[in-house]
Amino acid sequence: MERIGNAIDGETAPSTAGRFSPVFNPATGEQTAELALSSAAEVGKAVAAAKEAAPAWGRTPPAKRARFMFKFKELLEKHADDVARAISKEHGKTHADALGEVTRGLEVVEFACGIPHLLKGEFSRNVGSDIDTYSDRQPLGVCAGITPFNFPAMVPLWMYPVAIACGNTFILKPSERDPSAPLVVYDLFRKAGFPDGVLNVVNGDKEAVDAILDHPAIKAVSFVGSTPIAHYVYSRGTAAGKRVQALGGAKNHMVVLPDADIDKAADALMGAGYGSAGERCMAISVAVPVGEETANKLIEELAPRVRALKIGPATDPDAEMGPLVTRQHMEKVLGYIDKGVTEGAELVVDGRGLKLQGYENGYFVGGSLFDRVKPDMSIYKEEIFGPVLSVVRAESYDSAVDLINKHEYGNGTAIFTRDGDSARTFADQIEVGMVGINVPIPVPVAYHSFGGWKRSLFGDHSIYGPEGVRFYTRLKTVTTRWPAGIAHGAVFTFPSMH
Repeated sequence: MERIGNAIDGETAPSTAGRFSPVFNPATGEQTAELALSSAAEVGKAVAAAKEAAPAWGRTPPAKRARFMFKFKELLEKHADDVARAISKEHGKTHADALGEVTRGLEVVEFACGIPHLLKGEFSRNVGSDIDTYSDRQPLGVCAGITPFNFPAMVPLWMYPVAIACGNTFILKPSERDPSAPLVVYDLFRKAGFPDGVLNVVNGDKEAVDAILDHPAIKAVSFVGSTPIAHYVYSRGTAAGKRVQALGGAKNHMVVLPDADIDKAADALMGAGYGSAGERCMAISVAVPVGEETANKLIEELAPRVRALKIGPATDPDAEMGPLVTRQHMEKVLGYIDKGVTEGAELVVDGRGLKLQGYENGYFVGGSLFDRVKPDMSIYKEEIFGPVLSVVRAESYDSAVDLINKHEYGNGTAIFTRDGDSARTFADQIEVGMVGINVPIPVPVAYHSFGGWKRSLFGDHSIYGPEGVRFYTRLKTVTTRWPAGIAHGAVFTFPSMH
């Protein structure tokens, strides 16, 4: 059986820690590999390699760093299918969905290729007599990223291309559930010609995470995952003096106004609610139709679509939705469906008990649809992270907005309407970081930035885009005056530019 290790200082590095975690094919339930769980000492070895590489890489001209990034981009494009297959094998998402993940990661690499322009500072001449001031953004040194199972290629690509283009070196700690795709991409990174130590991949569990958060040489940490862990990472990392951006969970609502095209709204909810088996932090998990008539029409359109979902393994080209990532997660999602029934929600479509011929041991759950969900129910308050869509009926536009603004999460939201005034007001009033207007999954393009509000983001910076450049660099401002302009005699008053 394959044993998956680390990649440190340009070389494959088998772990010597002696602890291992199984890796499964979620479509079959079969173990496909064994992942070595690194010790704190092995994390330290990766940090040492990154620290040694950092000074020379930081001094490398941005244009030269961009050329490496362009080559990396070309290799990613050429081998996108290989990366997608590695994702599907261990995550379970369909090949088309996995390929879409690679594409969204590629967009951030493309953004990072423009780093010479993105790092340009500002210059002011004659701020005082013969005095000039300029600003510069400089790399931090060694940075790290801790990434989730649901996007094993895309989320790492949201982090280290920007960090490395800015002149930093990087330690990546991928999810233990699907570690192969990050290593496939790492091989392409190495083939692009980047120097040893610039990117290192260390697999592990909490011991590796804590080692990253505590290591004094690591200056910044990026994280994507659940809110409890995001809060932990932020608290421990900042206590150690690091910059931390920690993206947490979500409960994303889609408001459907009476004037909306119900057919299009239902199609949008299908993709946004059940794509990738609902294992997306930007999935729509709550539909909020305004008015009883709107709600009845929406349920009428949704129910047959959910029942007709084509569910299967990634090898089935007709599959619209694959399995969940692990047996434990499947049982958790099934438990939420049970709880929704117990709490009194109306289960319109029941996805429990799904078995596929030839894949009886796979972690499959059918699409599930609840109606008449109330805000005090667990299936509304908590992030399920599965193919479960809840419909919460709102009496009015104002009550729909109030419902969303009161939720502890503020990652993404959407509104479907033909009314421009309502849409504009919604975008202004809603207390959520990313808003879609007739767009169900409003993930920003790479040259904007991704990040939620409230308990969906800990830290001051969103991820990738301009916010990513600011997060992975620090501002230095230089004020200069040359000898011809230096006055004779000491000056004891506080300096001013008058």
